[in-house]
Formats: sequence, C-alpha cells, structure tokens
Amino acid sequence: MAEKIAFIGGGNMARSLIGGLIREGRARTSIHAAEPNAELREALARDFGVITHVSNAAAALVAGIWVLAVKPQVMGAVLAELGPVATDRAPLVVSIAAGVTHARIANALGARARVVRTMPNTPAMIGAGITGLYAGADVGASERSAVEALLATAGATVWIDDEAQMDAVTAVSGSGPAYFFLLIEAMSAAGARQGLPPATAAKLAVHTALGASRMAIEAGEPPAVLRQRVTSPGGTTAAALDAFAAGGFAELVDRAVAAATTRGQELAKGA
Repeated sequence: MAEKIAFIGGGNMARSLIGGLIREGRARTSIHAAEPNAELREALARDFGVITHVSNAAAALVAGIWVLAVKPQVMGAVLAELGPVATDRAPLVVSIAAGVTHARIANALGARARVVRTMPNTPAMIGAGITGLYAGADVGASERSAVEALLATAGATVWIDDEAQMDAVTAVSGSGPAYFFLLIEAMSAAGARQGLPPATAAKLAVHTALGASRMAIEAGEPPAVLRQRVTSPGGTTAAALDAFAAGGFAELVDRAVAAATTRGQELAKGA
C-alpha cells in the first residue's frame, strides 16, 4: 500500500487501524488524520506520530486512500466537504460508518471515487475483530487487496456480494460481541449461584469463551463437531445442552439476529 492514507475522523476505530498500520511497518509520515476535536487530534500526533489536520479536505488532498471514520450523523457534512476533493483525487474510499450506504457515499463523492463500505466490530480495536466488506463494481482486485491489508490490522475480513446483506453482517458480527458478553454475564451469575465466588465464576466464564473461540477458529472443523466431542451421552454437558434446547435457545438466537437485521434496515432507510 504505497498510497498515503487519510483518516477522516480520529476516534477509537481510527486509532486502532492507525496503530495496526504502524505496528506492521507503515511509515508514520504516510498517514494523515483529520479530527476537529483538538484533544483527540493532539493525541493522534503524540501517540502515533502521524500528520494531523483540522480540515478534512486538507488531509484528503494529500492521500489516495480515504478512511471515513466519522459518526453517521455527521457523514452528510463530511461528504459535502470532500466531494470537490474527490473529483480531483479519484480516491479509494473506505467507509466504516454504520448504516451509511454505498450509494449515498458514491453519489456524494462522484464517479471518480471508488467506494468500499465496511462493517467492523468492536473487537477490531484489539486486533481481534472481523469486518464485512462490500465494494462497488468499479473497485478492482488490487484495490480490494489494499482494503483487505488495511482492515487486516483489525482482524479477519469477509466480502459480501450484495450490499443488502450488510444488515445481516451487522446483526451477526457488528452487534454480536454484545451477545457473547451477555452469555458471559449469565454464565458468571449462574456459577455464583452454584456457590462459586463471583470473581472465580467470571474468570471461568471469560476464559472458557476465549478458549472455545480459539478452538473454533484453529481446529478447522465445524462448531457442531467440536460441540459433539465434548458432549458425552448422559454427562454434565449433555444435561446442560438439553436444558438449552428445552428453553428454545436456537430459536431465541434466530429471533435476536432477525430483530437486529430488521432494525438495521429501518435505520438505513432513515439515514
């Protein structure tokens, strides 16, 4: 990725990506960041040594790759400011703003801008996230590779072919960390009710979640196979899984993900 990169917005996700790029050897002087908040802007310069700007346009003018890392409610003003610059620079634009459609960005920035819409999740801030990616037809293979390399600093990536699926991506992975936090909370509380000290129950639940996730990633086998391997007939695990099934666990998860997908669709229409 020889192109200079401009981060438009300097919040947590931008900081995470900037930090990841620098750890991988990216030259600090090749990274520009625009942030109107003086405290955040000074922190970017102090912590990472990147070049900072008050003006979005000033950062964008020097870069071939733009990362739109602003809140959805200010995206309209940002796009209006960057539109004329996009006509001049023909940038590769990577948006990490939730609910802001590819069409909205592309229409505002003009035909010369090539746009990739992404949906990262909060574990991306510790390099353990996953990001859904959707690109317009004008984004070539080399540009897709550049976006993958950028987002790889935050974790895994997955491409989708239909932007309408982005609401489902949001429902599964964007909102998904909260589901696992809820399960960890519930397991911790249940362990405490069985007589464990609360801190012990919480540590057991958290590290069990970590270990199970790593096994699911590294074992190379479906989760159903891994589940079956730890479930002895008539044993403790089987008893717990029977209780989950009796409570409609799978159906509840399905309803929750469907509800999140529907809400994402509603928010996108109102954006």
